[in-house]
Amino acid sequence: MEKKKRSGWRKFGRVLLYIFGSILLLFIALAIYLVSVSRMTPPAVTDQQALSLQRTQLDSNAYTIGNSWFRKSNSGLYEMYVEGAPFERGVINGKLSGELIRRQEDVFVEQIKKMIPSTFYLHFLKYFIGWFNRDLSNHVAPEFKEEIYGESFSAAAGYDYIGSNYERLMNYHAAHDIGHALQGMMLVGCTSFATWDDHSADSNLIIGRNFDFYMGDKFAEDKMVVFYHPDKGNNFMFVTWGGFTGVVSGMNDKGLTVTINAARTDVPSGAATPVSLVAREILQYAGNIQQAWDIAKKRKMFVSESFLIGSAADNKAVVIEKTPQGMDIYDPRQHFITCTNHFQGDTLGNLASNKLQIRESASAYRYRRLTELMQEGGPNTVQKTINILRDRKGLHNTDIGMGNEKAVNQFIAHHGIVFEPKKKMVWVSAAPWQMGRFIAYNLDSIFSMHGLRTNHEVYDSAQSIAADPFLQTKEFTAFQQYRQLKEQLLEGKIIDVQALIATNPQYYHTYVLAGDYLFKRKDFAQAAKYYETALTKEIATQGEEQHIRRQLEKCKPKQ
Repeated sequence: MEKKKRSGWRKFGRVLLYIFGSILLLFIALAIYLVSVSRMTPPAVTDQQALSLQRTQLDSNAYTIGNSWFRKSNSGLYEMYVEGAPFERGVINGKLSGELIRRQEDVFVEQIKKMIPSTFYLHFLKYFIGWFNRDLSNHVAPEFKEEIYGESFSAAAGYDYIGSNYERLMNYHAAHDIGHALQGMMLVGCTSFATWDDHSADSNLIIGRNFDFYMGDKFAEDKMVVFYHPDKGNNFMFVTWGGFTGVVSGMNDKGLTVTINAARTDVPSGAATPVSLVAREILQYAGNIQQAWDIAKKRKMFVSESFLIGSAADNKAVVIEKTPQGMDIYDPRQHFITCTNHFQGDTLGNLASNKLQIRESASAYRYRRLTELMQEGGPNTVQKTINILRDRKGLHNTDIGMGNEKAVNQFIAHHGIVFEPKKKMVWVSAAPWQMGRFIAYNLDSIFSMHGLRTNHEVYDSAQSIAADPFLQTKEFTAFQQYRQLKEQLLEGKIIDVQALIATNPQYYHTYVLAGDYLFKRKDFAQAAKYYETALTKEIATQGEEQHIRRQLEKCKPKQ
């Protein structure tokens, strides 16, 4: 009997060992698969002579390679002009702005580690993104792959555990898409609008936009205004950061502008063309709205996005709306257009996911506020456009706290930008956010330059627009203190809750932060009071309101 028991346990042990061994082999096979599919082979570039190019230093802030140049303006913006064939452009871009490319990746990775402090989840994210982007290279035009490959020779060292230089830069071009797809969390809650004919003071088309993509304060410190003269297509400018050749805001020398606004999207099942590279292709190869539509139509995307297209040739703007499954165009049939983070077209506007976005997010409120501001000021001008981009109030000018996602100005913008396409003029905001000076550039002047002169500013100082006087107020100083206290709180430091409240008393999230802080310290009675006060303020999203109500319920039995 005893022998039978021992024999039975041995059999059970063998079966258990077999099961565990099978599971282990499955995990090893999965790991090998994920590693293999995450690999991206660089494009074959036969002529790599550009790699031998060296930059020449003009002064402490300026460098040149042939006719291409890079400099830091006295405005605080970095400016760069690049010309040539795709691989050559990438190499020159990298050699001129290599310090920014490397610093930007350091900042990007540091912010990711703050958001995901677990090493295990970071490695999981690496392989998830590798799987997610397994076919990314198949959806990127050869020209852009060559350009990114050329730039990758100047990427940072020490990040091979994430991927090769080329793989990382390719994946970073899809960061905008992955960010808002994985969370629906709107790292990108942008606002854009345009006026023309009787809604503009001089009847010309004027476009304004805030690019509210937030990856920490350091991410926005090194804004680049880049001017491209490619060997094929249009000359164009765009606002970007080191290592990123996709477009989120830009204008070409035909007077066509592109800006992108994220919309609600499902988690996609596989790679497609990153939104920024669709916008880049439009800018480089389209001269009017119809051509922009044709380019967008032929590209598959894996997230939902709105492209506000302004056109000097058409003297109007429309919104091209695109999802992984469909496409629409919103033409307001009037002389102004507004765009936040939901669709407005007849087809995509009626999607259940879009209606949910309107109900649950801050997009619809911000849209109404934007419309209200446009109606208040009379015919639009560049200065009025900038005033709207800087507006920090809620509907009917109510104080909803600084930093509220329902405001046009959420104090997180990577940049604000204004275009006057017929005049080939563009204004780009210097730090902080869209509150600093708006620096004016004329595309015709830039593209007619023959190289860069020492100590020569390339922007138009006469047409640049002053920083917001709000930066000199006590209210702004208080807001800076709020941000410092919030950062200390998120780092786990002890703070003075009353001091936090005093810095931003109309903002619901101030009270949420105070409530969460006290809840962790088991002061449930005081936490409940702050949650109750938060519910009396203008809350940005339904999800945040639900969080507050859940926390209140948790406080009740513990008081």
